[in-house]
Amino acid sequence: MNFEFSEEQNMLREQAQGFLQDNCPTSRVRSILDGEESFDKDLWQKVVEMGWTATVIPEEYDGLGLSYLELSVIAEELGKAIAPIPFSSSVYLATEILLAAGSAEQKSDWLPKLAAGSAIGCLAVAEGSGTTSGSGLTSEIKGGKLTGIKIPVADGDIADFAMVLAQSDQGPTVCLVSLNQSGVGCERVKTLDPSRSHACLSFTEATAEVVGESGQGLVLLESIYNRAAVLFAWEQVGGADTALDMAKEYALGRFAFGRPIATYQAIKHKLAHAYVKNTLARSNCYFGAWALATDAKELPIAAATARVAAIQAYYYASKENIQTHGGMGFTWEFDCQFPYRRSKLLAINIGSEAVWQEKLIQAIEKDRAA
Repeated sequence: MNFEFSEEQNMLREQAQGFLQDNCPTSRVRSILDGEESFDKDLWQKVVEMGWTATVIPEEYDGLGLSYLELSVIAEELGKAIAPIPFSSSVYLATEILLAAGSAEQKSDWLPKLAAGSAIGCLAVAEGSGTTSGSGLTSEIKGGKLTGIKIPVADGDIADFAMVLAQSDQGPTVCLVSLNQSGVGCERVKTLDPSRSHACLSFTEATAEVVGESGQGLVLLESIYNRAAVLFAWEQVGGADTALDMAKEYALGRFAFGRPIATYQAIKHKLAHAYVKNTLARSNCYFGAWALATDAKELPIAAATARVAAIQAYYYASKENIQTHGGMGFTWEFDCQFPYRRSKLLAINIGSEAVWQEKLIQAIEKDRAA
């Protein structure tokens, strides 16, 4: 069991780092936060041209046909850059659902568009605050028509289609809905991180296609969440490293009483604790990447472990980054807010830390009972 990336994958990392340093400085993130745009369209187009949206899509659908190890590398670097683009919604979630359960026609219709970046996908599950359960679903699909409201939907205001969890006669079902039709309404909603837009989507007799088997929507999403959790964890670890680097750089350059504040024990402890949490999370991400790339039976445990550790590491590093900067860390002019905002957003997008802790316990119990 080798948890190291290959030479080619590390070369991809170096390429991604250089690309994002040139094309996604924090000023780009700030421009989205301050402006009216939902995402950085120029950066998105360049990411598409790099082929990242096509990473794991098979060559028969105009993809690159690479492994999830390469996608993990890209996810980490996008996390470091705190990129304001809909990569996770379109690649980790919508693309994965199509690959896992899409019909031949659905795959041929949408996967080439996703690979080429001409279409953006999103996932619409939540219907308000709290955990969405099958019995509590109010959205319905009957006779190929979808009615209901989904809020919040990450990147729902910029997506071309949505994978929607809705109630059918057979039970909770995932369906594919084009958002460019008269039966769909969209209203942007505010979140803690405006650099990743969210929306309220309303459906009124909108044309929809069932994805996978009717009544098996929750089973399908559980599988997709396990896969996406590993990729989100890599993104979170990348962001945690950025927060730690920001704190370290400031601590080394900020002087108090004639010496850098990095030489004071209280600051040393903050940064050391963040480093330990980041390293632990990275170790768990390696385990998750291996399980994802090999489709190992350990994936549920690996995904939950990586997810929980990454949530904790990112939040801690981003919080202590602000504290290390002191009062200036709370001001709008400093960039400390970017990793903090993103850490809070990514901590709940596919289930909170508590949800994934429960999943981890259940996965361990199931493994021991086998």
